[in-house]
Amino acid sequence: MEAGQAMDTKVVLITGGNAGIGKETAVGLAQQGARVLITSRDAERGAGALAEIRDRSGSAAVEVVALDLADLASVRRCAAEVLQRTDRLDVLVDNAGLVMSRRTQTADGFETTFGVNHLGHFLLTNLLLDRLRASAPSRVVVVSSDAHKQARHGLDFDDLQSERSYRPFVVYGKTKLANIYFARELARRLEGTGVTANSLHPGFVASRFARDGDTGSLLQLAMLLARPFAISQVAGARTSIWLASSSDVDGVSGLYFYKCASAHTSKAGADDEAAKRLWAVSEELVGL
Repeated sequence: MEAGQAMDTKVVLITGGNAGIGKETAVGLAQQGARVLITSRDAERGAGALAEIRDRSGSAAVEVVALDLADLASVRRCAAEVLQRTDRLDVLVDNAGLVMSRRTQTADGFETTFGVNHLGHFLLTNLLLDRLRASAPSRVVVVSSDAHKQARHGLDFDDLQSERSYRPFVVYGKTKLANIYFARELARRLEGTGVTANSLHPGFVASRFARDGDTGSLLQLAMLLARPFAISQVAGARTSIWLASSSDVDGVSGLYFYKCASAHTSKAGADDEAAKRLWAVSEELVGL
C-alpha cells in the first residue's frame, strides 16, 4: 500500500511506541487504519501515549502492551500477550533503543545497551515469527542508525558485552550494527515465506533519546546541545511508516533505508558471515 492509503485489517506492533519516533510511527499507521499495539516499559507513560495516539490519529484501535526489553521474562510475557490478543500480525517495528553513559547489566546479566537494542528485539521477533509467517505478506522493520558506522571494524565477538572497554556511543554504534546484521540474516532466513525484513536510519531526531534518566548529565547535555541540528520526530518516523505500509517495498527484503530510499551501510554492515555468527550467538544467549 502507498503511505496514506488505508491499512484496514492490518495489525502492527511497535516497540517503544510510547515516545519519540515510535509514537509518531504509531500515529501515522493508526491514521491509515491499522490496529496498532505499542509497547511501554512504564505503565504511566504507556497510558499517556495511548491517549495521545488515539486523539491525534482519530483511531480507537490503539492498545498498549507492557514490555521491558532489559528483562527476557518480560519479553516472553509480551510476546505471549500479543499472540493472545490478535490472531494476525502484519508488521513488527523493532523501534525501541537506548544509550547508557555507564556500563550496567540487564536482569539477565547482559550489558544493557546490547541487551535492549539487540537481544530483547531478537527474542521478541523470533517468538512472533510464526504469527508473522501465518499473516504473510508481512514485514519486520528494524530501526537502526548511521551510528553503526562508528563500529568500523565490526563487532568484537570476544567482547560483545563490552566488559573490556565501555564507551557509550561506540557501544551504541555496535548495537546499531547488530540491528543491521539481524535484519539481513532474518531476511535471508525468511526468503520465500512472504515475510520481509529491512533496517533503517531515521536521521538525527530531536527526541527524548538519551534524556530520560538512562544517561549521565554530560551525555544529556551533549544531546541537548545537538538538538538545533536535529530533525523533528515526525520527520524521523517517515521511513519507518513507509517501510511498514508502502507498496514501493512489497517483497523487498534485507536492505537498509534512509529517507524512504535504499542506502549504503558501512563495509562492516554488509558482512553476511558476521550476521550469521551474531544470529547463532544470540540464539544461545537468549535460550532459543
